[in-house]
Amino acid sequence: MSAPDRWAGPAAGFRRVTIDDPLVEPLLRELTHEYVSRYGPEAHQEMTRYPRDAFAEPHGVLLLLLEDGEPVAGGAYKRYDERTAELKRMWTHSAHRRRGLARRVLAELERTAAAVGYARIYLTTGPRQPEARGLYLASGYTPLFDVAADPLTIGPLPFEKHLPVLAPTP
Repeated sequence: MSAPDRWAGPAAGFRRVTIDDPLVEPLLRELTHEYVSRYGPEAHQEMTRYPRDAFAEPHGVLLLLLEDGEPVAGGAYKRYDERTAELKRMWTHSAHRRRGLARRVLAELERTAAAVGYARIYLTTGPRQPEARGLYLASGYTPLFDVAADPLTIGPLPFEKHLPVLAPTP
């Protein structure tokens, strides 16, 4: 577990989990609600789009940031290609937003991906998620789209970030 910092409350830290862990339920529930609210009922399919083991080690990871044993934020990556991890399922509990938790999760996912040998992170976010777009731009991600264009005319907004080369950890 990571040490607590000024952006998280007492007894905060990361936990690697599987998609079947009961602690993941709030993430799945809130993300599904968020996607359906912004994109309509067909967005529900996004949450079942990948096999359950897509976010499992050694090629993927699902992280939760816990405070006092409760999930407050999380995210995952899966293998995109041999050198690239694809970021998915970024989430901050609705009661804990505007505290820098997503930025903290993002940094931990980057660190974890680099530690297992990925050299790049690729992701897409939806055009109706300006908060996510802002997070990725502020965190050094390169937009792979015209940032001056209306996001609703583009569709999914792709980003990438090259990671520092680290020796893989067991």
